[in-house]
Amino acid sequence: IKALQQGDVVAIPTETVYGLAGNAFSKSAVAKIFSVKDRPQFDPLIVHVPDLEKVTTYVQEIPEQARMLADKFWPGPLTLLFKKKNTIPDLVTSGLDTVGIRCPDHPLTRQLLKALPFPLAAPSANPFGYVSPTKPEHVEEQLGNKIQYILDGGACTVGIESTIVGFENETPVVYRLGGLSLESIESIIGKVRLM
Repeated sequence: IKALQQGDVVAIPTETVYGLAGNAFSKSAVAKIFSVKDRPQFDPLIVHVPDLEKVTTYVQEIPEQARMLADKFWPGPLTLLFKKKNTIPDLVTSGLDTVGIRCPDHPLTRQLLKALPFPLAAPSANPFGYVSPTKPEHVEEQLGNKIQYILDGGACTVGIESTIVGFENETPVVYRLGGLSLESIESIIGKVRLM
């Protein structure tokens, strides 16, 4: 917690893959995520929250279908795109007016998120272009010398990135298929468009 409050980045476990986390409100912490990963800044980051309640403070509105999906699949491998409020720096969203938010299904990380007064921006904890890490050892091998701390939560249960769903004029769109299947999503909100 202390490292995050001081603007450092740390590796955190989720059910999908390990994330490289920093204070989403801090431009310097977010910049550090990009530099540690060697990630281009036009590639937006996902923001992690402890629950749906917290989301309302960071986004302009929660569409009904997004609420239905969050009620069913959060915590879980689902990222939802919302129109952001200005509290989320443009650096997090690569200048886009939408932000991807997810509630990870890992007890250690949920505890951490509940204890922090800010959300965590956290892409996968690997150098850009490498395979996403699913064990703390993977993070250690790839980024161990660049980060202060790895929160060891064992092996990730899902092992692939979250599915990303957004809404264009109320129409649900799947931007990335991942740990949550298309069938599961459509069973809750009906047909969705694949990007």
